Amino acid sequence: MKKSTEKNREQQKEQQKEQQKEKQKEKWVGKINWKGILVGTVFVALFAGYHLQDVRAGAIATGDHWLIFWYLVLALVAVAGIFALGYGFLGKRRDSSSPIALERVYPVAGLLLGLLSLFILPPLSAPDEISHYVSAYQLSSHLIGEQATDRYGRVLLRPQDVWVEDLDASHVYEIGEDGTWKADVSVSGENRVIAQPLEEESYRQIHEIFESGVSEYLLHTELGETEADSLFPPVTTTPLAYLPQAIGVAVARLLGLGTLPLLYLGRICNLIFFVVMTTLAMRRLPFGKEVLFGVALLPMTIHLSASYSYDVMIMSCFFLLTAVCLDLACARENVRKRDIALLAVLMAVAGPCKMVYAPMMGLCLLIPIVKFGNWKKWMISAVVVGLAFALAMFLVNRQIIASYAVATETDSFVEWASEPGYTLTLLIHQPQRLVQIFYQTILWQAQQYHLTMIGASLGNLDPVLDVPYVVVVTLSLCLLGLAFRKPGESLHFSGGQRIWIGVVCAGCAGLVMLSMLIAWTPLSARVINGVQGRYFLPFLPVLLLALKNDTVVLTKNPNRSILYLMCCLDAYALIRLYSVVSMRV
Repeated sequence: MKKSTEKNREQQKEQQKEQQKEKQKEKWVGKINWKGILVGTVFVALFAGYHLQDVRAGAIATGDHWLIFWYLVLALVAVAGIFALGYGFLGKRRDSSSPIALERVYPVAGLLLGLLSLFILPPLSAPDEISHYVSAYQLSSHLIGEQATDRYGRVLLRPQDVWVEDLDASHVYEIGEDGTWKADVSVSGENRVIAQPLEEESYRQIHEIFESGVSEYLLHTELGETEADSLFPPVTTTPLAYLPQAIGVAVARLLGLGTLPLLYLGRICNLIFFVVMTTLAMRRLPFGKEVLFGVALLPMTIHLSASYSYDVMIMSCFFLLTAVCLDLACARENVRKRDIALLAVLMAVAGPCKMVYAPMMGLCLLIPIVKFGNWKKWMISAVVVGLAFALAMFLVNRQIIASYAVATETDSFVEWASEPGYTLTLLIHQPQRLVQIFYQTILWQAQQYHLTMIGASLGNLDPVLDVPYVVVVTLSLCLLGLAFRKPGESLHFSGGQRIWIGVVCAGCAGLVMLSMLIAWTPLSARVINGVQGRYFLPFLPVLLLALKNDTVVLTKNPNRSILYLMCCLDAYALIRLYSVVSMRV
């Protein structure tokens, strides 16, 4: 009897445990919006299947049937990644009823979409990426203790790395006086850079190198082991702008890796840096995390984050600066010394990259003086941040500033147009001309700025590498949906603060346009040339946050669904781009 009683008790205990497990399982499953996850996953999978026929057409036309295999691999990664992200956005933590924090979801989303972009849009396909790559290469030489440039300031490359900027081996090289190879421009043809433009041939070149097992694609076999001059000049800016990329390049060189691993490792390091900095900014933001998340999910932002562009450093620093300023203005009880030091460092690093973002320092004025303790501490803090920016500008950009300040009409010449350009002196004496060209530019170019900010044309602003207009419009509406006030959400900015944020952003946009008017626009032009929408990304988050008001209030809080939709659209756009390039024969 005792044995049977004990058996019954054990069976009851096991049944109770099983019932508890079932309840926990049901409770956990009930916390996940499976319908939303499946809709997003099926959406990406269906369009991936649809564009498979485009990839097949490209493979048949070129005979490169491996295009289909890699497309399927990338599509599988995209679909699986979107399914996993669905849990992050639409699920909840198992130990509570609260959703997973956005700052924990973003690193996964940023790395997933960034890596997809990194491989679908290969190295040197991004805007001005060849110049950024050369600049990172130069800094990598300093990091590993090797000679970075020749006596003329040209960046020195390993001989096996020359081919990426001279695909057809059209240049003839001769040994110079300093013992390095130099291209003889007088007898050389026009050089062609890999992935410029991005075509199916670019995929083939990369595939052949990896498939053959060699790490170099030596076209200039006569160079031997002697370093050669790069055909492209480095960007004149603070070397800190290229530190993440340079670390990747330096590691590749120290390990003796070939050119392609070197190119990809530099890009990956830049992507990791951007994701880490944006995550830190998201954690520091006291509100509006979803807005920053949304800006980081724009196709243009993703494309830049997975490239060699120094826009990564600019966006990262100003995203974090925005977060710190809003945290100090709206959440913290007082301002600490380390907060001021952080603001000073961010302005000193990002400011010299593009001095047109100097008005972003104005966000510091949102912080109440009382949080500093007194007027004296406020003044000291303002001087520290301002001096850090001014000193960095003086050390890096003093020659450029001086040339703009004293330039005359005879000094200003726009090379691409072979015409004289605008000068500050001319604009000061003819202010009506400045107002007129600004007005015309806003009227005629605003649409282009919007499209290129979202990412309508990727690559080096290649119209073929486009994101469908309906996707661009949807992503724009998503940003507005994230920005508008939700039920129960309090307003953190007063009317005056919103106006001030608008002034800061307008100041940045105005200086962007003014700089391109002086540097890139001929006198015969009716609009300002050279302005791209990506220049507005650093101040886009704070501008969107300033849109919150009492007039437009959404009836529900769809933030997480919106962000998941943006991820699905990004995955679709990237998969589609692979099919477009595959057919670009």
